[in-house]
Amino acid sequence: MAHSPGRTSKYADFEHLREQAVALRRQGLSLRQLRDHLKIYNNDLLNRLVQGEPPPTWTKRPNAKDDLREQARELRRQGHTYDQIEAALGCSRSSVSLWVRDLPKPERKRTPEEAAAIARKGWEEKLRIRDEERRRTKEEAKRSVGALSERELFLVGVGLYWAEGTKDKPYDRRENVTFVNSDPGMITTFLAWLDLLGVDRERLRFTVMIHETADVPGAEQYWSELVEADRSAFHKTSLKKHNPKTVRRNTGDAYRGCLVIKVLKSADLYRRIEGAWYGIVEATREADQSNRT
Repeated sequence: MAHSPGRTSKYADFEHLREQAVALRRQGLSLRQLRDHLKIYNNDLLNRLVQGEPPPTWTKRPNAKDDLREQARELRRQGHTYDQIEAALGCSRSSVSLWVRDLPKPERKRTPEEAAAIARKGWEEKLRIRDEERRRTKEEAKRSVGALSERELFLVGVGLYWAEGTKDKPYDRRENVTFVNSDPGMITTFLAWLDLLGVDRERLRFTVMIHETADVPGAEQYWSELVEADRSAFHKTSLKKHNPKTVRRNTGDAYRGCLVIKVLKSADLYRRIEGAWYGIVEATREADQSNRT
């Protein structure tokens, strides 16, 4: 089938333009320079004219990772592992894998025992760093608290008691102040709060609650010294019977059971605590509503 004269002319014009474009492209012209030189402002046509011709080197944008890539490949050729390359260059494992995956794996130079020892050492170092970060965070948080005002201690104590103390129920009236905890810090904070409220230490009675297989005399001595109370202020220790089917986790020298602190003649004190707690709840709701609006 014969082509029409007009179509043949257009095809010839395109081929002529393409020859010019390719020649100029090979001389190092960019697409923008080709456009201005040939007066062709149709991007689609311009791309078709130089199709298959690579852009000049000078038009390529530099890649910040090209240098790292070459370093990674050189280290791989020298027999370095992914971990070693990652540590040396400070780049991610995914990048290292992408850059060197076509290179042969280095021969193993360590025995399995040596490799395990190195891995263990690395893990121990990670744990050390993690522990240091944990310690530093806690220390910074502790310093940020500073001194407590009497009002702040009062509010802390109310919240502390309402979380860990006994509460009165409509079906089980218990208007008495009894606090139970195993944390020495909680115990000393609670006692400081009672001092703030003017509760005489003579009104306090203590009971140690502990597993029967633990060091009972040692625990009794520990709590007695912590609260600075004579043993006469302590009721008989409450022992938890051992269940042979249960695997105990609260073992070791640090396990001292729980301490129960009961305040004698404390019905009025309990009512004040409960009232203060609901005052905190109401104030919190009002503050939250204010923050939302």
